[in-house]
This record gives sequence, C-alpha cells and structure tokens, in this order.
Amino acid sequence: MTQPPTTTAQTQTTTLHPDADDLAWIRPWLRAEGLATFAAGLAGFLFLGLPWWAFLLLLIVPDVSMVGYLRGPRIGAVLYNVAHDLATGVAIAGAGLAIGSVPVAAAGAILVAHSGMDRMAGYGLKLPSSFQDTHLGRIGRSH
Repeated sequence: MTQPPTTTAQTQTTTLHPDADDLAWIRPWLRAEGLATFAAGLAGFLFLGLPWWAFLLLLIVPDVSMVGYLRGPRIGAVLYNVAHDLATGVAIAGAGLAIGSVPVAAAGAILVAHSGMDRMAGYGLKLPSSFQDTHLGRIGRSH
C-alpha cells in the first residue's frame, strides 16, 4: 500500500515597504479622503444647528489627547488613537443622534472633522514606538 504524498505548506513572510513613487501616488487620494471626512464632520456639526465659530473653537480639542504621551509612547498612542480614529467619532455622533443629544452628536462630529483634518495634513494614527511613527509613515524631519 502506498501512502499519499504529504505536502508541507511553506509561508514566506515579507514586509511591504512602498517606494517613494507609490507613496507620492497615493498621498493625494488620502488627502482627498481626509477632505471629504472633514467636510462630513463640519456638515454634521452645522446640521445640528450649532454656530460655525463654535466648530472652529472645538476643532482642536481632540489634540488634548496628546497628554497621554506624558506617560509614555504606548499610552500616548492609545489615547491619541482613540481620539483620532474615525470610528470613535462616528460612534459618538451616532449615539448622540440615537439618544437625541445635540452635545454628544456635536462631539462626534468634531472628532470626525478633526480626524479628516489630520489626514488632510498627512497625520495618521500613532504607533506605540514614537509620536512620529504613524500608519501613514513617519512624520517630521528625516535625520
């Protein structure tokens, strides 16, 4: 009796490092997506009947989350990402609309708009290694 041949699966791990041309090609798409996200957050805020000047004042509030970096890069990245993730803003806005709370919905709209503004500027969610390391690449000056 012959035994069937056995096959061994080999997996090869490769790390994707896009070259400069790939990054240059995709960057305008990411910035356009950020603009659309910002516009959606602004429209949601104004739809709630709130004044545009309040939007401008509240737009920078999510950056208070950077205070987490005082406790280290990992805690800083977690706090920053919670405040800058699109899903957080959408969830808070949705919850505010569901319960009929304009302030909660407005907070969500601000988070959505701020997330879009950061993506337009090329800032991404933070990695736990350093504030400069983001899911969109390293920010700041190259050394």
